[in-house]
Amino acid sequence: MTDRAAASERPSPSPASAEPAAPEPPVTPAETPRSGPAAASRWAWPLPGRPRILRAFAPPSQPWLPGHRGVDLAAPSGTPVHAAGPGTVGYAGPLAGRGVVTVLHSAGLRTTYLPVRASVRRGQVVERGEAIGTVEDAPGHCPTGCLHWGLLHDRRYLDPLLLLGHGQVRLLPLPLPTGGVP
Repeated sequence: MTDRAAASERPSPSPASAEPAAPEPPVTPAETPRSGPAAASRWAWPLPGRPRILRAFAPPSQPWLPGHRGVDLAAPSGTPVHAAGPGTVGYAGPLAGRGVVTVLHSAGLRTTYLPVRASVRRGQVVERGEAIGTVEDAPGHCPTGCLHWGLLHDRRYLDPLLLLGHGQVRLLPLPLPTGGVP
């Protein structure tokens, strides 16, 4: 696996007592969200306007370690939450004491929104910008009201800002071919 591919994939968390998972194959460009105008035309912010980012995506170095697997967007309780892109609701309801909505998109992508009081149901088809619920008051995650917005490709966490043509891009060196000459 190249360093570049390793930087773009982040597997889902596993309990600390679990054995490390086998390495997953690298993500190919066709599988990842694309940046630029094409990405921005298919995807939208999940909140009205351009929300302030309270906490950025900060994936862990290992799948079982703590990290921040999404972005926190400033939003008071009651703010409408919209689907970032077209898809089908995979889950809508309480999970671990918080309201959660998950939308399944094409190419193995999945967006998550919490804490949300859902206005949609599992299996419902939604379009980009369609209301899926409202932000709930859930003390403890953010110092003020917020929406935690996540993105997964299969089981790998990605920065949801990539959907909008934003997010952190890391250029890392590729390994030299055998013989050490480029």
